Amino acid sequence: MTPAQAPQPSSVQPARRIAYDVLAAVSTDDAYANLLLPTLIARASLSSADAGLATELTYGTLRLRGYYDRVIALAAGRDINQIDAGILDVLRLGAHQLLATRVAPHAAVNESVALARMVGSRSAVGFTNGVLRTISRSTPEEWRERVLAAATNADDRLAADYAHPAWILRAFRQALALEGRADELRELLAADNQAPKVNLIALPGLAEVPEGADSNRHSPFGFTLSGGDPDAAIRHENGRLRVQDEGSQLAALALSRARPAAAGERWLDLCAGPGGKTALLGAEAVLSGATVTANELVPARAQLVRRAVAPVPGDIAVTELDGTQIGELQPEAWDRILVDAPCTGLGALRRRPEARWRKTAKDVADLTVLQQSLLLAAFAALKPGGVLAYVTCSPHVAETRGVVSDALRRLGEEAELLDTAAVVQSVAVEPLDLPQADSPADGTGTTVQLWPHRHGTDAMFIALIAKSSSTAGTR
Repeated sequence: MTPAQAPQPSSVQPARRIAYDVLAAVSTDDAYANLLLPTLIARASLSSADAGLATELTYGTLRLRGYYDRVIALAAGRDINQIDAGILDVLRLGAHQLLATRVAPHAAVNESVALARMVGSRSAVGFTNGVLRTISRSTPEEWRERVLAAATNADDRLAADYAHPAWILRAFRQALALEGRADELRELLAADNQAPKVNLIALPGLAEVPEGADSNRHSPFGFTLSGGDPDAAIRHENGRLRVQDEGSQLAALALSRARPAAAGERWLDLCAGPGGKTALLGAEAVLSGATVTANELVPARAQLVRRAVAPVPGDIAVTELDGTQIGELQPEAWDRILVDAPCTGLGALRRRPEARWRKTAKDVADLTVLQQSLLLAAFAALKPGGVLAYVTCSPHVAETRGVVSDALRRLGEEAELLDTAAVVQSVAVEPLDLPQADSPADGTGTTVQLWPHRHGTDAMFIALIAKSSSTAGTR
């Protein structure tokens, strides 16, 4: 029986038990908190207050997990690798309550001990009690001083202070430095540790931003709700209102509005799952007379795409092809292609905090091979004169500028990097704070890197690439 299926004893508050179940599933089964947590909350029929507590405990613990591990190691006098995985998650949850919430210390300790009794041995219960009582005897400020004093170097100290693996903060520093803004690193790391507001979109031509909503600064169709249940608004509009980060909205709009669309154009979302950008492209296509096809290799994700596009008029076909073969299967068939490439997801650490502890530098190397293959295949499937958008939810230079630069070198005069910054600025309601020159190639075009701390979006990367019209008939 998994932690999520186990009965919930009355001695542990349901919100805490659910938070623990999610932490354990993330640790042992590589579960995604943003998918599992709402399911468990609904299954338990939690009140709004308890659902809020479960959400705060889950995401707060996941965001600062690396920091809490350092506190636990100091309090326990042993490396965390020597602590049973289930008990370690109990300690992380307890440490978060003691160091970052207003939960009474005795409640945090007692509930954690009850959890330890459910998932560990008798000795583990005593160990849990001892470690958490040790943590409770010092203030959060005192623990921070101890953790930072134990750091091995400047980057390790920064990694400890902001609960990011050192390799990620170095990648962020490099990306910011290319914009001449390396001094914004701490601000970026701090933004990653703040819970973002739930951002929504009113699909263009199909819905309107609700009265009283707070419109997004940049996306013309995005908004947040200052109160109330977003799910209720979404259900009322039958999916024409939906949750979508402002950066994702801008990425899709960059492609649909890169140039005026003509009736009869064929658009492809190559890596479409779970379908949010596809739905936005579909709504945009309805307004211009274009048609959209979505492709998603993984059947389960393809089904998510079908659900996402159901509210959009017209027939949006969903295929399940290998995107790396699209150029061979459908050469020069599409007027516009979105390549929302699989990536590390380092740009969405606010919303998916477990990714920072799950991903490694090796993942970047493996993903860039796939990203390059998808981009080149999409370019082969693009009609002469067509445009593609290469998008990642990651600011890592290898996944962004590196992939684009390599593709442009391989494609030569056949490909042109467009002034992506100008396109995105033309879409934005308020001007975006973007560097003056950020081209990964020879200065003839630009890319766009969005940032949580600067733009309030996920760290989305966007590059628009056009195919020369002179290549018609040469393939």
